[in-house]
Amino acid sequence: MTSGETSRFNAKYNLPNVIVILSLDLMISTDDIRFFMAIAAARSLAAAARALDVTPSAVSQRLQSLEQRLGVQLVSRSARRLTLTDEGELLVLRGGTLLDDATELTEALQARRGTIAGHLKVLAPLGFGRRHIAPVVAAFRSRHPEVSVELELSDRPGRAAVRAWDVMIHIGALKDSTLRLLRLAPNERYLCASPAYLKRRGTPARPQDLRSHQCIALRENEEDVTLWRFSRKRAASEPDVVRIEPMLSSNDGEVVKTWALAHHGLIVRSEWDVAEDLAAGRLIRVLPNHRLPSADIVALLNPGRAGRARRTQAFVEQLHAALAPPPWRSGPR
Repeated sequence: MTSGETSRFNAKYNLPNVIVILSLDLMISTDDIRFFMAIAAARSLAAAARALDVTPSAVSQRLQSLEQRLGVQLVSRSARRLTLTDEGELLVLRGGTLLDDATELTEALQARRGTIAGHLKVLAPLGFGRRHIAPVVAAFRSRHPEVSVELELSDRPGRAAVRAWDVMIHIGALKDSTLRLLRLAPNERYLCASPAYLKRRGTPARPQDLRSHQCIALRENEEDVTLWRFSRKRAASEPDVVRIEPMLSSNDGEVVKTWALAHHGLIVRSEWDVAEDLAAGRLIRVLPNHRLPSADIVALLNPGRAGRARRTQAFVEQLHAALAPPPWRSGPR
């Protein structure tokens, strides 16, 4: 088939215009590219070995074999760290594109027989991911057995490189407005404390009273967590902004809530996390006539992986259905 015939064939079946040239001795394969990209992401043989679930010596031997076959040095080795050479950087850049194109080609062919397949990488916050995303991932995999799903939970998923995910679940304000966003569920933030704490220290009547209270901060999403902004319901007045001095702080929402339940102070938490505690009386909402900025649950779609839209869209649709209505507003399901 000539290059012109290839282009017309690809246009007819909506396939990417990619020409892959293989030498007779198969100098490099997609497996080689995936292997080297794992090394590039880990930046050390030991870390790459852990990520690949093999021994460091196996990683070293395979890397040497790859460099010998290509005839170039891909990394500069040191005692603690690997640094990519110019050739290594080129392999990561072009290799990643080739992997995406190969995946897009495979999915285009699978779509013609109505199959959802391939690999899906999902990033989510720790607490919300455990409680609400992990069950959906398992259900999605059961419904689509030809899909493999990797769920990574992190206290700061937004720091992950764009190439490292297909779908990212985000809670709260979003700095990067260029990402494609789908709203999954509403989520308010509440100021709350335990009944015992409020009995001991008194209940704040206005935001400024928080300066004389013990406050607990959750450090997440690189937000200014010591600046609490309140606005009155049904009022157009300027928001009340209070700079707190946290007595306790953590990057783990479960730890922060545990401290509040143990009567150590006031917290600002998402309603998805404290709804059951409020309903059971373990926590009490403080300043109910004031609102904090909402923190909707959204799905961010990787702009560089349009070719993976079929399984991504199917997952997001299933996730949206699982959160409608929001479990934290509808009680146990």
